[in-house]
Amino acid sequence: MADEDETKEYRWESGYEKTWEAIKEDDDGLLESNVADLVARAKRKRAALKDTGAIQLGMMRHLFVVVDASACMFLQDLKPTRFLCVLKLLEVFVHEFFDLNPISQLGILTTKMKRSEQITVLAGNQKKHIEALQQLKDLSCEGEPSLQNSLERAMNGLKNMPAYSSREILVLFGSLTTCDPGDIQKTIKSLKDNNIRVSIIGLAAEVRICQEIAKKTGGTYNVLIDDHHLKELILNQVQPPAVAGSMEASLVKMGFPGGSPIVNDGTSDSSADHAPAYCLCHIESETSSLMGPNGYNCPQCGSRYCELPVECKQCGLTLVSAPHLARSYHHLFPIKPFIERAQVQETTHCFACAKLFVEAETNVYECENCNQIVCLDCDLFIRETLHTCPGCASDPVTAQMKTN
Repeated sequence: MADEDETKEYRWESGYEKTWEAIKEDDDGLLESNVADLVARAKRKRAALKDTGAIQLGMMRHLFVVVDASACMFLQDLKPTRFLCVLKLLEVFVHEFFDLNPISQLGILTTKMKRSEQITVLAGNQKKHIEALQQLKDLSCEGEPSLQNSLERAMNGLKNMPAYSSREILVLFGSLTTCDPGDIQKTIKSLKDNNIRVSIIGLAAEVRICQEIAKKTGGTYNVLIDDHHLKELILNQVQPPAVAGSMEASLVKMGFPGGSPIVNDGTSDSSADHAPAYCLCHIESETSSLMGPNGYNCPQCGSRYCELPVECKQCGLTLVSAPHLARSYHHLFPIKPFIERAQVQETTHCFACAKLFVEAETNVYECENCNQIVCLDCDLFIRETLHTCPGCASDPVTAQMKTN
């Protein structure tokens, strides 16, 4: 009976994975390698759950990021302060967002003193958003936030977006209270009617109204554990979300503008000479020069722009380049998750990086199309960065025959 009592677990213990039991010392008496391996395996499991090709994704995204700038953001549980930590992570998020969603648009809002202020409008220029985030570092955090005013302002900018696009709001909320001028339930209903998805990341503790907003609009609600967990939660919003319900399918008219971009040495990468023209990208900027010989010309109205992608201010045509569409292609056809197998004697090295398998690596990963074996690091790299199996790419005919 004594032995049975020692081995018997409490009911609340059965739902938790005892990761500490899997940590062991390596040959040097260190734990770093084992901890890193556990983190990598957990990351692979999350990636495998997301990679399903049968889900329709919102490829053209319109996202408003709402940053809490109330007095609670001066707290130092995140170093140096909550507000500065969030702004630094948002710079990384903006870069990753446009890297994986090059034909999408993003805008930034802040909320404090019971009001909501728009920092940047919906646009596809990541440099503009990063510069705005850097300028916010000098902003004074004061007063109370207003969830309703922020959601209403973001909804006004999203509800007129095309039906084939994905409408999203991401709220970074550090307060435990919100000061709203009216019934927030009506705002939630309007968000749901306009197919706007609201995801909220809490910086303090769980708030019931935040959970209700995310649940009713089809978004996610999470509360951070530490700064590393906050970075993970923010970067989880980079991937295009699955479409909730039915989304209108239609042909989208896009323009591939001619012209030449400005390169680092100030010259043009094209031999064609362009007459100086007004740049509509910086037409509202007082410090930038409006005249220049380089840029992209809209094929429909001839307007000049410095960078792509952008929506033409004159005719409304979406201007993109071929690489932008190519970078969005892998979202539509993600590679299938590799099969995790026990290490076999016949395979001694990783097909991708040619690293020798050691005895500590008990599991390897096999592509079901080409049957090539890779290690855990290469499996994560292929899934997150490469988006192409090296075995299938080196022998596409054989891989295609096995698939058929």
